[in-house]
Amino acid sequence: MLLKGKPVADQMKEEIIAVVAERKEKGLNPPKIAILRVGSRPDDVAYESRVLKNCNELGIESEVVVVDDNIDMENFITVLDGLNENIEIHGILLFRPLPPQLDIDIISKQIKPEKDIDCMNPSNMEKLFSGDQSGMAPCTPEAVIEILKFYGYDLTGKNVVIVNRSMVLGKPLAMMFLNENATVTICHSKTNQLENITSNSDIVVTGVGKANFFHGNAFSKDSVVIDVGINFNQDQKMCGDVEFEKVFENVSAITPVPGGVGIVTSTILLKHVMKAMNLLSK
Repeated sequence: MLLKGKPVADQMKEEIIAVVAERKEKGLNPPKIAILRVGSRPDDVAYESRVLKNCNELGIESEVVVVDDNIDMENFITVLDGLNENIEIHGILLFRPLPPQLDIDIISKQIKPEKDIDCMNPSNMEKLFSGDQSGMAPCTPEAVIEILKFYGYDLTGKNVVIVNRSMVLGKPLAMMFLNENATVTICHSKTNQLENITSNSDIVVTGVGKANFFHGNAFSKDSVVIDVGINFNQDQKMCGDVEFEKVFENVSAITPVPGGVGIVTSTILLKHVMKAMNLLSK
């Protein structure tokens, strides 16, 4: 089975549109996101354009705040605090990386946790690790769980291998699988006998960031493979960590790259705006 991300994202979008329509019927303001961009890096501008397009399609209002890339910490915090205190704004998205004069550790803690739709504030990660589901989870790990649930996989008792140990993917995702009563093993590219471990697991999530790192012998015919890798091969074609053409026919299910986890991840970001709106109304 090919686990495409578009049907998952489409279902989420329908739910968001329904919430926005309900608020409109009640005479309430629509959800609103603020994008805080430092400078004009081309990749930031491109990403911003995609986010704004998605917001427009779903009826989410948006505001772009651009500051000079030479801004100092004091002035940056002033801008951020203004967004924190603005009651019309439900979610804040800050593009990274930041210029060297801006301390990401301080800034991450300064973002209001309820508006932290990209899970930068450590308090949201703390909630995840403590089992408190009221916080914002990182978007990519949440996308992995959403895909598996959408396609009907019961995670209870499943043996899951995550080939990534970062705080962006591997560690929070492990907590999310544990919350679903799965048994989790965290590996990485330097794990001894990695293919023996992955081939004996029910679900494998790959996030090593190396094009075509995994081949057919890394999985069994019953494996469900979630490829989170975003790489470019020698022909500059986007691909995942898995050698898709050789693996697809030999596993139970797999996500494509592109067209898999990434589509869902970008939609999760806007789903978090809905969650932020509810948290702020309490």
